[in-house]
Amino acid sequence: MTPAPPPTHNSRTVKIPEEVARQLERKLARTSFGSLDDFVSFILARLAESTSETPFSEEEERQLRDRLRSLGYID
Repeated sequence: MTPAPPPTHNSRTVKIPEEVARQLERKLARTSFGSLDDFVSFILARLAESTSETPFSEEEERQLRDRLRSLGYID
């Protein structure tokens, strides 16, 4: 994985659950990214660049919705 270049534009803050951040930090340790922000930005940029209309399978989307619901992010 090649680290994303530092942002040259405005940025936003996104909150993620601490549990997710810890899991990503464990994965981050096995990469060349310099920070969790850079790692997450890279992942989200790849997801946004996806040419598929649905980047997740139906099952993955169901699991994601269930997880977000259990964390109180959606009803």
